[in-house]
Amino acid sequence: MDTSNPAAFVNAQVLPNFIGKKVRIVVQVNQSDGAAITGKSTDESQIIVKGLSSQVPVLNYVEVIGIAESSNTIRAEIFTDFGATFDVNSYNQLCQLANGEFRSLFL
Repeated sequence: MDTSNPAAFVNAQVLPNFIGKKVRIVVQVNQSDGAAITGKSTDESQIIVKGLSSQVPVLNYVEVIGIAESSNTIRAEIFTDFGATFDVNSYNQLCQLANGEFRSLFL
């Protein structure tokens, strides 16, 4: 396990703080064109993920680890398909903790 370059837990709200850095985000896939997917973040914003396989079914949740290119675009390095159900509220709380008072525990 490589701990030299950890990926920050983000949702769309905090993604702009990490442009050019490695992040991890969960999105629900809305559409795919083969080269990128458009999805909804756990805090209800549109996210574009470049380089994500079109093998992920629409409406599934995926965790993407990659580089934040802009405030709503990530270039994927790896992803995990979480299936059709995911607790978005818990993930948003995790993002708040990981980027707030307990940041030192996560990065």
